[in-house]
Amino acid sequence: MFTGIIEETGTVKSIRKGAASALLTIQASVVLEDVHLGDSIAVNGVCLTVTDFTKNTFTADVMHETLNRSSLGALRPKSPVNLERAMKADGRFGGHIVAGHIDGTGTITDIKKDDNAIWYAINAPASIMRYIIEKGSIAIDGISLTVADTAKDSFRVSIIPHTAAETTLSARKTGDIVNLENDCIGKYVEKLLQPYKPDSGITKEFLLQHGF
Repeated sequence: MFTGIIEETGTVKSIRKGAASALLTIQASVVLEDVHLGDSIAVNGVCLTVTDFTKNTFTADVMHETLNRSSLGALRPKSPVNLERAMKADGRFGGHIVAGHIDGTGTITDIKKDDNAIWYAINAPASIMRYIIEKGSIAIDGISLTVADTAKDSFRVSIIPHTAAETTLSARKTGDIVNLENDCIGKYVEKLLQPYKPDSGITKEFLLQHGF
């Protein structure tokens, strides 16, 4: 589990692509301070497993499903990436629950400065927008952010200078693709409610008749 509080930005040293997979090597420092084989590190919000490491790099396999769901396949050598280690049990929970399991991607459609803040408008498919609510949480390239407002097929976030300086968002441009992970709470609630769909006989009218 992650919190969406980025620890550092690393740099892609190499990416070796297979027929439907990739081997990613990333240069970093902070996230390697206590690294072990098998550790989880979120790369632009995607939870990856460390399969090898040196003093200043770590390597991870990226499978077919991950390439399809995320923007990792578009990375190139020297691309900057947001990095976060899995949350420690005794650590502060500074962001929100981030699993590192990307729901899909969105496209930055507008970037606008507002005094010391920067507004980002992001277009996203209906499958992602259904879980996004105003003042709710969203992970963009692994960054825990608050949704400022929503439209039918897009939403906006506003970031402070610290977030811009400590993440890759400051280098993003309109048209760029970003990884999106919805707040998992809404998805679990929806799943748990599925047994109580109208075809089960429990409807609004049924509940009203029985005092609910």
